[in-house]
Amino acid sequence: MPDPVVVIPVYNHPATIGAMVAAVRGHGLRCILVDDGSEAGCAAVLDALAAQHGQPVTLLRLASNQGKGGAMLAGLREARRQGFEHALQIDADGQHDPADIPRFVALSRRHPDAVICGCPVYDDSVPRGRLYARYLTHVWVWINTLSLAIRDSMCGFRIYPLASTVALIDEVAIGRRMDFDSEVLVRLHWRGVAVVNLPTRVHYPQDGVSHFRAWRDNLLISRMHATLFAGMLLRAPALLARRLRGGR
Repeated sequence: MPDPVVVIPVYNHPATIGAMVAAVRGHGLRCILVDDGSEAGCAAVLDALAAQHGQPVTLLRLASNQGKGGAMLAGLREARRQGFEHALQIDADGQHDPADIPRFVALSRRHPDAVICGCPVYDDSVPRGRLYARYLTHVWVWINTLSLAIRDSMCGFRIYPLASTVALIDEVAIGRRMDFDSEVLVRLHWRGVAVVNLPTRVHYPQDGVSHFRAWRDNLLISRMHATLFAGMLLRAPALLARRLRGGR
């Protein structure tokens, strides 16, 4: 299996993106940076990184901010256009440990048709409010898949098989902001794409930049769960039949 390309959505992370790109390149992987309408200072940093690394780093610039999901949709399509079979998603803010990238790649080689999904192992830096709120989404994802196969749908560190993922996003409107990570996994699960969970360390830097907007994004996530619940009801017989056959 060829190496995956790494897709990093970037929105105003000038202080952390350089180290992330250096870590990705240190593992010998190519990289697609998706500039999601960043301010001038961050845009200049991205221009410099693309110029410094040359062809191994592609800079894809969106004209206006689309949200994390919108940036990932653009990045996944670009990865497929470039001929890659798999894409590794990692956040730009330094929460994820790029030292775990080889573990994701090795597991993807063993399960090439599956999504390899990070399952966070938090240290003491995690905000408790966020940690507890995540469990609400976990429960809804388990309900909407009638399965416990997806242990954590909100972790932005994962590898996608591009053929099935791009087919999905070309056929179905997926959430374009913080609802993206959970929705794309649920819909891939509905289509029979396996999810393999991999524990990975997650750290919240004290000076980290978060673009989660509590009212807007919680509203979008709530609407997503309601939409997926309706979809689950339609698919419930097929999902239950899959469980009876030994599927997840």
